[in-house]
Amino acid sequence: MRLTSFTDYGLRMLMRLASAPDRAFSTADLAEEFQLSRHHLIKIMQKLGRAGLVQTRRGGGGGATLARAPAEIRLGDVVRLLEEGQALVECLQPDGGECTIDGCCRLKSRLRVAEISFIESLNRSTLADIALPAPEPA
Repeated sequence: MRLTSFTDYGLRMLMRLASAPDRAFSTADLAEEFQLSRHHLIKIMQKLGRAGLVQTRRGGGGGATLARAPAEIRLGDVVRLLEEGQALVECLQPDGGECTIDGCCRLKSRLRVAEISFIESLNRSTLADIALPAPEPA
């Protein structure tokens, strides 16, 4: 399996937010930390927010924080959310793609099972399990 960079950065952002649950992170700070454009980061943050994983506040003292406890956020659910619309292979797209051997292919069902197993395996872990360690006091 290969995850999109959208999912990779989404997981990194969640890990960062979980590392300091009492701090609100600005999009500018996160974009600089991950060397990612603010525009791309905002798209990821919006998707996480719509799913109820992140909450954001505007203005001074605002920023992004986790909307739920890290122990309540399952990794497979996050990956499924962020990879939405990204089929493992063409034939697993909602419209079936344009596979010429669909109907007689024995690979498709095995790939579907592997994809489900991948998500289930990740769901055995939560964000709390992978949160970045809190920074050492200066």
